[in-house]
Amino acid sequence: MRSARLSRATFVGGIALTVVLFSVGAWQRRWIADDGLIVLRTVRNLLAGNGPVFNTGERVETNTSTAWTYLVWFFSWLTRARLEYVVLGVALTVSMLAIVFAMLGAARLWGGAESDLRPSRGPAWSRSATASGPVARAAGSALLLPAGVLVYIAVPPARDYATSGLESGLVICWLGLLWWQLMRWSQTERVKLPALLGLVFLAGLAPLIRPEMTLVGALALLMIFLAPMPESRLRPILLRALIVAAAGLVPMGYQVWRMGYYGLPYPNTAVAKDAGGAKWGQGFKYLWDLVGPYYLWLPLLVLLLIGVLAARSARTETADVPASAEQRRWTVLRVREWLHSPSAVVTLMLGSGFVLTVYALRVGGDFMHGRMLLPQLFCLLLPVAVVPLRVPEGGLRAATAGHWSFAVILCALLGTAGWALFAANTTAIKTGTKISASGIVDERVYYVLNTGHDHPILAEDYLDYPRIRAMVNNIAETPDGGLLLNSPSFMFWYIAPPPQPIPDGGAGHTVYFLNLGMTSMNVPLDVRVIDQMGLAYPLAAHTDRLTDGRIGHDKSLYPDWVVVDAGMVDRHPWMPWYMDEKWVTQARTAMTCPDTVALMISSRDPLTLSRFEHNLRNSLRFAKYRIDRVPKYEIERCGLVDPFPQPQR
Repeated sequence: MRSARLSRATFVGGIALTVVLFSVGAWQRRWIADDGLIVLRTVRNLLAGNGPVFNTGERVETNTSTAWTYLVWFFSWLTRARLEYVVLGVALTVSMLAIVFAMLGAARLWGGAESDLRPSRGPAWSRSATASGPVARAAGSALLLPAGVLVYIAVPPARDYATSGLESGLVICWLGLLWWQLMRWSQTERVKLPALLGLVFLAGLAPLIRPEMTLVGALALLMIFLAPMPESRLRPILLRALIVAAAGLVPMGYQVWRMGYYGLPYPNTAVAKDAGGAKWGQGFKYLWDLVGPYYLWLPLLVLLLIGVLAARSARTETADVPASAEQRRWTVLRVREWLHSPSAVVTLMLGSGFVLTVYALRVGGDFMHGRMLLPQLFCLLLPVAVVPLRVPEGGLRAATAGHWSFAVILCALLGTAGWALFAANTTAIKTGTKISASGIVDERVYYVLNTGHDHPILAEDYLDYPRIRAMVNNIAETPDGGLLLNSPSFMFWYIAPPPQPIPDGGAGHTVYFLNLGMTSMNVPLDVRVIDQMGLAYPLAAHTDRLTDGRIGHDKSLYPDWVVVDAGMVDRHPWMPWYMDEKWVTQARTAMTCPDTVALMISSRDPLTLSRFEHNLRNSLRFAKYRIDRVPKYEIERCGLVDPFPQPQR
């Protein structure tokens, strides 16, 4: 009894210590990224009644995580607090919850303190023992100590993106909660129907958390679907149908709505970044950018050793009930029973982490140091979020040579803690505001240095970023409206004016700039903000990916197209000097391509039933459509007549 109380106290204390360390570390590095402010622009439009859009009158889904957008919107609506503070608090909260869920799930895996609170079938490695047999005695003498969670929170990007305003915290929170609930399901003989439906509903939310999380959710649902069904008055086929309905109702309903509303089968960000493209070389650079500076491979190997030794110890403790030859035979029924086991859940998480890592390598990773590999790292660490240290009976003084696994695990844990201290104080990227050839930057440090604020959180903090205050002043100085184009030197703005006559109230402003968050959050909602890469601008999003472009920024639409699209004066001296009137004229012709016109009106036409149906039918075609960013070549691609034909030789 005393050892069981000690185990529970150690476990609860470990959770508290880890959450405190993570929250303090995250708070010391608190900030809101420019991409985080992009989310808030959509939330502003939702609160204003304009719908889930970035620019009024254009139905473009600029946020990759649907769930994150609406979660921030809900708490913004509920609290009526300033949006930056809302998203900061929500991000920090879900990040801390992720750690708690991860540790609760791992505790159930190892049959320790958390599972003592609710009877379970013990460790994953034995299905034959009960909670009242040797497994319970072994669990009671084991101290569940933080391990994998310490590795995760020690990596600086994990603390950077615990705030940031991005969905990173929500992703790991969902993974942690799914892990914990799957472990509970796998260790419960008689699963109650409401609990089962709640679990599949949670797994079904995967594509709304982030599109690539669909892999994890789909595998979890497949595992539950193929496993033996719990006892119920319903027939198994009806029960499985109910599972499919519970899992698919929200994501499938949203998918139909997305295709009809936005005219795309996935967020516009996936089109802008060509998430299906391959950049393996850049992907491996991105992987090493995270693994190399922190020697991350070292604690991963150590934790693998700890996991193997702990599993071996658990098997030894439960070896009194040997499996028969029939039980060892892998029949279809046996496989289905295995799917309803903790070891299957562990396999699911480790396999998902591996496959998601391969996917991240394929697409080239990202430009933000470590960010796109955090969910994968979290997945791989879940089974060893906490590990059992089985103290010999009689205490440390009673330890003998036969308790070598205890000594190895203890030394490995101490070594992991020492590594965590090293990694937590390591600076991986030391280039500051200079972007290296790899295109990868420490995003938080980059904006801290460029704004002069230790914690850039509010939108006005970014007014001190080069050119942003000048943008706000230029808009105020031009009530007639115009198109703001950044100068080639990135020092000031050119303003292309609207044609005469100017309508009452002005023709409106359009800002064409890469940093969508800081620009859009420092201007009113009636100012249109679009970007060269296409996150908020479908015309740019549907250009071809640049072969040697910076990762995450490898599309760049020439401003000639924007002059035409915004309806501004297309002649010198009103246009910026560096623009070519010939190119602008060709862009005007290229934009008459029927497929391009159909693409643009899919998001700009008023949303009627017929428009919704048309978008729904053509969303896949719109997603695949690409244009050439050079107007002359686009004219040739579309088979149009060039207003400046080449002279025949």
